[in-house]
Amino acid sequence: MLLQASIRHHPFLLPVLAVIGAVTSLALGTSHAKQLFPLIGAQGTSALRVGLSALVLLMLWRPWRWPLGRVDAITVLRYGLTLGVMNLLFYMAIRSIPFGVAVAIEFTGPLAVALYYSRRRLDYLWVLLAVLGLLLLLPLGDASAAQLDPVGIAYAAGAAVCWGTYIVFGKRAGHLHAGQTVSLGMLAAAMVVVPVGVAHAGTALLQPQVLLIGLGVAIVSSAIPISLEMYALKRLPRETFGIMASMEPAVAALAAMLFLHEVLDLQQWLAIACIMMASIGSIGAASRQPAGQTRQA
Repeated sequence: MLLQASIRHHPFLLPVLAVIGAVTSLALGTSHAKQLFPLIGAQGTSALRVGLSALVLLMLWRPWRWPLGRVDAITVLRYGLTLGVMNLLFYMAIRSIPFGVAVAIEFTGPLAVALYYSRRRLDYLWVLLAVLGLLLLLPLGDASAAQLDPVGIAYAAGAAVCWGTYIVFGKRAGHLHAGQTVSLGMLAAAMVVVPVGVAHAGTALLQPQVLLIGLGVAIVSSAIPISLEMYALKRLPRETFGIMASMEPAVAALAAMLFLHEVLDLQQWLAIACIMMASIGSIGAASRQPAGQTRQA
């Protein structure tokens, strides 16, 4: 009863919890994905993640139960293709540049969306806090520009563009059933990623151990977070979603401390505080802004 009352008086509560659940699931899943790189490469890992996620989501949601017009089908196709390219580019990036650097570069996508759709000066404060937190948290100073692979940087930058575009397309498809959008979108993503992975890894993708790990990665780092993100995108302003998505590095750092026994220093805790304050500020902005007033792309 207390939870129902809270949801009724704070309609943004569930979407906010969905974003938190998405970034937590993604942090846990991605941490296990790189163990597949020596076996099937980044392309094969991405193919398993996206392909198996598509199968799981199709069985779970059965999207053919809902009608889909031509215009909506094109929107879902664009959403899915963007999602697939984003996943592939990010996995290609972390082959040759540090994971933290790749995440920092990729995060310029949703942060750019948040900045573009902001209409009040106060909203810029939350964006700046999120950026400050990322700069403090990620080990950018440990790798100089001369040490970073320019091809890896280009892959990460491409993933950033795709992430920002994915947020816009996801919002455009927000009037559709979330299960229909994510399942058909992931199917479209598989059309891009799976052929690339098969061409690279071949029959190695069919090894039982590889398939088992790939299934776990697919569920935890794709199927679950994508479904939660689509639920949140339907109910949160674009700029709020973009800023809240910046919690992912902080959640990943906490997961590393808990499961990998990595101790955080004072600077890292300060970074987490900045990101959390930015997220809290964005939640407050969302609660004061009716959903219908979000700027249309």
